[in-house]
Amino acid sequence: MDILHYINGTWHRSEQGDVRPVHNPATGELLGSFTSLSIEEVDHAVATATTAFRDWSNVPVTERIQYLFRLKTLLEENLQDLARTITMECGKTLAEAVGELRRGIENVETACAMPLLIQGYNNEDLTRGIDEHLFRQPLGVAAAITPFNFPAMIPLWFLPYALAAGNCFLLKPSEQVPMTAVKIFELLEQTKLPPGVAQLLHGEKEVAQALIQHPDVDAISFVGSSPAAHAVYREAAHYGKRVQCQGGAKNPVVVLPDADPTLTTSIIADSAFGCAGQRCLATSIVIAVGQAHQTFRETLAETARSRRVGYGLDAEVEMGPVITHHSRERIHQIVEKGVHSGATLCVDGRDKNVSGYAYGSFVFPTLLDDVSPHADISSTEIFGPVLSLIPAQTIDEAIDVINSMVHGNMACLFTSDGASARRFRREVKAGNIGINIGVAAPMSYYPFSGWKSSFLGDLHAQGRHAVEFYTQTKVVVERWYPEWNRKF
Repeated sequence: MDILHYINGTWHRSEQGDVRPVHNPATGELLGSFTSLSIEEVDHAVATATTAFRDWSNVPVTERIQYLFRLKTLLEENLQDLARTITMECGKTLAEAVGELRRGIENVETACAMPLLIQGYNNEDLTRGIDEHLFRQPLGVAAAITPFNFPAMIPLWFLPYALAAGNCFLLKPSEQVPMTAVKIFELLEQTKLPPGVAQLLHGEKEVAQALIQHPDVDAISFVGSSPAAHAVYREAAHYGKRVQCQGGAKNPVVVLPDADPTLTTSIIADSAFGCAGQRCLATSIVIAVGQAHQTFRETLAETARSRRVGYGLDAEVEMGPVITHHSRERIHQIVEKGVHSGATLCVDGRDKNVSGYAYGSFVFPTLLDDVSPHADISSTEIFGPVLSLIPAQTIDEAIDVINSMVHGNMACLFTSDGASARRFRREVKAGNIGINIGVAAPMSYYPFSGWKSSFLGDLHAQGRHAVEFYTQTKVVVERWYPEWNRKF
């Protein structure tokens, strides 16, 4: 398959850049390839967006959202085809891909409320005869640089809000999963969106850097690792752009002795091993308090051993591969380093094969026990199906461990005690908190609220934060003198 760029309302084949293959991480088969855009082609796309913005920003918001209503319908009608594409290029199971699309569609629905969300406010007679108004107006040209692990949902954190608010939008998806974005833009094309309002640019670091540095790009949204997020944030800020960067995570779960063993184990396992651990809200550390340590060590080990691993399109499979062979080897090395630092390897998911898929990038569920909170493995984002178990004596100790972490994306607590839950949600330094929840993913009308090294910026993705990010405020102070009135 020849994977094309979408620029100025037409599908475009670059003749200048390097050819980048795209492989199925479960089978190893070649799915397609694309040619990276040159810097000159990126410049052309930005110029096209800048021109399109002049008209698009003047389209009434009630008309702009009609394109999103059409997009929502098309996404629903093509959900199964999109989900299969996600599974083939990303590796997650078909059920996980469907769930991802549902969360993406929720953001399209929320952005359709833009006539309400974009409203300003005003005061009459602040002083005699003087009125003051606040209006929200679009920024201009916005770009998003998105990762491989959610090739549909994360672009839809940004695209619908940017368009509904009156901006033009450029998407640079991960070079590892470009096909899902192509299908979304094929649907967007069917809405008859004006040329240049939304464009799709494929490429690697050079294309992202060109967008970050371009003087006519007004806003940058980024999701990726913490080192990359820091680099993008520094550079985009240097070039004077509005910027939001979602970084890495090391999501801890605290389990108190009064937590239900069966239900809690199932929820934690789904969080840790779902999507092969390749999501920014995957549980990666379980801090087991008191007697919970022994109980959950056994139940989690049993669940890890029994999880069915394979190709995500196979109906019985519960977990797919990681994205590449390189990722698999990196995960193996991190696990080995954890063992050398003193952890006990309860369940070893390395060097196992899936029958019929010899070329797949599979890592089976892995469980490490007696992990030190000071070991490298306790701070390294593994981004794979590896769960570390840290014993603690009290909830105070568990909270201290969490608050000492450099990341702050998510933290969860499992308990039947309301006072402990209330204290946890108040004291823990993380942006997304779960109480008896394994994946504390906010609904689309709440911000995806990472803290510390998990987020750089002021305004997060989704909901009202997205509306504020993609608009700028204009305050108008006005007075009209009665003696200036003319009679006709």
